[in-house]
This record gives sequence, structure tokens and C-alpha cells, in this order.
Amino acid sequence: MRVLVTGGAGYIGSHTAKALAASGFEPIVLDDFSTGHRWAAKWGKLIEGGLDNADFISQIIKEHRISAVIHFAASLLVGESMVQPQKYFWNNVVNTLRLLDAMLETGVKHIVFSSSAAVFGIPEKVPIPEDHPLRPINPYGETKVMTERAMHWYGSAYGLRSVALRYFNAAGADPQGEIGEYHHPETHLIPLVVQATLGKRSFVEVYGTDYATPDGTAIRDYIHVTDLAEAHVLALRYLMDGGESTAMNLGTSRGYSVREVIAAVERCAAGHKVPFRDAPRRQGDPPSLVADARRAGKVLGWQPRFSDIDTIVETAWKWHSACRLT
Repeated sequence: MRVLVTGGAGYIGSHTAKALAASGFEPIVLDDFSTGHRWAAKWGKLIEGGLDNADFISQIIKEHRISAVIHFAASLLVGESMVQPQKYFWNNVVNTLRLLDAMLETGVKHIVFSSSAAVFGIPEKVPIPEDHPLRPINPYGETKVMTERAMHWYGSAYGLRSVALRYFNAAGADPQGEIGEYHHPETHLIPLVVQATLGKRSFVEVYGTDYATPDGTAIRDYIHVTDLAEAHVLALRYLMDGGESTAMNLGTSRGYSVREVIAAVERCAAGHKVPFRDAPRRQGDPPSLVADARRAGKVLGWQPRFSDIDTIVETAWKWHSACRLT
């Protein structure tokens, strides 16, 4: 079965294309390379292009006899979304509507959507369940909520069935070392800490040391990218087997503070110290974001296999140690 993977040359998309291929699916990767990488598109046919033309998307679906869609393509920097909301609403909402319209035209009824914990905003309770109020505090999170709601109403009116997977903090690299995380600029904590320890950057900043947490730094739920990829395959099988539309959290229900991440990298680096500097809090960063991910386990049978912090850091360390990308 052929699956269209939009944004399939990106970090999570490329890992998911690998997981699809390993599970007997044929990924068809669509990417405009605004942030994705050709070296990451190793599984399935690669098509260069974006989602700004519904006719183009329909043509791809028809030509390649696509049976389902996994949708990653989006702009995803929270800070950038605050100053360029127009870009985010066009890329993440309008272009997704074009994709949904192309699916309707061609009779494709199943979509797995890359959503985010950003839909919740500042949490009322932790761990965060799926039925927590959706109150995003930035345009990026707002675009994810709008897309989830659009899929709901397309389902009600046209029979589209969808699974929205709300990630917490994707991290790590392919355990076989074939692909990994590379952003420019890099904004994710674990690669920043690893790169600083390897001497690829001068230091890493710790944003906020006065949170109401055990060590004063922010706590996040880190989930290995391979575990995320496997969840997408399971979600696709769930839909193909007749499962109803739903949204699910993907996390471990265990959070780690910034200082605990630094300590994990120092363990992996055999005692080498991480150069870091304390810095003021960033506006809008909550003290703790941890998932209640029991629904994914119950509905999909999904259990993270690589998401303890030491395994995440070890795979990231191996990838960045070998990485010669600039």
C-alpha cells in the first residue's frame, strides 16, 4: 500500500518513511526542502514540491495510487510563529486544507496528522490528558488546533477518518545511525547540549532557573523519534482496520529537567562537562509539560522502546559525533 508522506524528508518524516518501509508499506515522499534534506529521503519515491496547489497534490495521489496520507509538512518554530503568523496560517492551515480537498477529490479517506503538545498551552494539570482544554498560546499551536478541528468537520461531512498525534518533545536519532536530527538553526535542547559538549558550539543556554520544579529548570517529556515513527505506522493500521477518528498524546509520562538532560549528556560523554550559561526564562514557557499517553497504548498497542533519557542521548550523541553536515 502506498502512503503519501508530506514533509517526508524532515526529521520525524524521514524516520517515519523508514518505519513504513520496514512495515511493508511503500512511502511516497513529498517535500519542498524548505527545511527537509535530500540525504534523509532514503525510503520510497521522492517528489519535490509543496502543498500550495491542490491540483498538483491530486495528480500525485492519482498517479501513484495513494491509499492514505501521513501529514508532517508544516512550519514549526514557536518563536517565529509569534512574529510571522501569516506564514504559519498559510503553510499550516491553508495548505492543509488544500491537501484535504485533494484527498476528497481522489477518494482518499485516511490521514495521520502531525499535531503537537502546543495545542494545550499552559497546562492546568500534569500529566496532560487528551481531554485537557485546547488553549494554545502561540500561532503555531493555534494552527495545529485549527487543523484538528478541520479534520473533525471533514470527517463529519465527508467521511474522512483521521488520527491527530500530539507529540511532546521529539528527540534522538535512528538507532542504526542512518538518519538523525539536523535543523538550521537548531532550537531543540538535546542536540544543542550534545553539540556544545562536542565543541560544535560554544555553550548552551539554560532558559530559566527559577521555575517551581525540583532543580528550578523546566521539565519536558522527551520521546525518541523512532518510537514516534512507529506510532504513525500503528495509527495508520488502526485507521485502515476501521478505527474511528481520534487524537492521541505521544510521550512517556515521565519528564526530565534541563539540568537532568545536561547530566545525561555528561554521562554519555564519559565525564566531559557541558558548557552552559543560565539565562532568563523565555516568554510563554510553562514549568512542566508531560504527557498522559495511556490512550495510545490502549488504542494502538503502542509502547515506547527507545525513550529512556540515556538511550535518547546515546543515539543523538552517535549521530552528531559522526555528522559532517554544515
